[in-house]
Amino acid sequence: MSEEFSGKVVAPDKGAKAGSAVGEVDFSAAVSDGEADVQSVVRDTRVDEVLKELDHALIALAPVKRRIREIAALLVIDRLRAEMGISSERPTLHMSFTGSPGTGKTTVALRMASILHRLGYIEKGHLVSVTRDDLVGQYVGHTAPKTKDVVKRALGGVLFIDEAYYLHRQENERDYGQEAVEVLLQVMESERENLVVIMAGYHDRMEEFFQANPGMGSRVAHHIRFPDYNADELLQIAELMVDRQGYEISDEGTEALLDYIERRLDRPRFAHGRSIRNAIERARMRQAMRLFESNRKLTKRDLITIEPEDIRQSSVFSDTEEEPDTEGSPEMEAGASVGA
Repeated sequence: MSEEFSGKVVAPDKGAKAGSAVGEVDFSAAVSDGEADVQSVVRDTRVDEVLKELDHALIALAPVKRRIREIAALLVIDRLRAEMGISSERPTLHMSFTGSPGTGKTTVALRMASILHRLGYIEKGHLVSVTRDDLVGQYVGHTAPKTKDVVKRALGGVLFIDEAYYLHRQENERDYGQEAVEVLLQVMESERENLVVIMAGYHDRMEEFFQANPGMGSRVAHHIRFPDYNADELLQIAELMVDRQGYEISDEGTEALLDYIERRLDRPRFAHGRSIRNAIERARMRQAMRLFESNRKLTKRDLITIEPEDIRQSSVFSDTEEEPDTEGSPEMEAGASVGA
């Protein structure tokens, strides 16, 4: 395979025993005497654990969690129908996740890969995250092999295409993105039992992308919209991130953080969970500098507490523009899955 691949491959969690659930679970055991036991499938595949983890890991996003639960229910029932000899086509599983950056799309895609793997709909359960640069070549004849190489990496798992609408640049007749779209259209049909494609991006741009490529839109069965977080939800995300990193925020620090969030929401390039994660990292750095220069012995309380001055030194509270947020990798989003 090509060494120029720059996307991200995220393997299933090796610490989870259910990572090999497909090989261990006997779905036929859930059917006896003409009756099917739904809960035994949910329990034995440990899909319930993924759904609970999603509820715990992601703040708010109730509509998204509901849709993921509905898809999980469809897959469980489809499994039981097959075991009882009821013929039906495999559900169409390609998806579209739309919403602002940092609203949890990659995190949910990782959990969906786990659900699909545990129920036997994909063989490996890994996720390959790519953008246009990983699929589209720079010259004639380069794009198709490049896209096929990415598809090979993703077979048996989930191919997550972030900002998929950049594949289509109608204004540029010499653009090679359409060639990548054509390859994807073919494999979404020919490899539909061995690959799930999830395309992500802003809602309005994805709608335009599907209108310009109706064949792509017709292959996507599940369109899930990720709502923006409000200030209170972002504060909850920040508090969870702080707690997971072994810190605490003082009461005055919490007030400063909420003030920061309300101001940052109105600034350019705000990326919800990613922006909050970056804000916490900067607060940690300012706290470390404050303690480093304090010229006194430090208590445990000193070491774990974020104070308001660690927040209010941000340029958000001045007339200068806050430094741009960097994009988080899928691994980072999964680790900070409270809203990345």
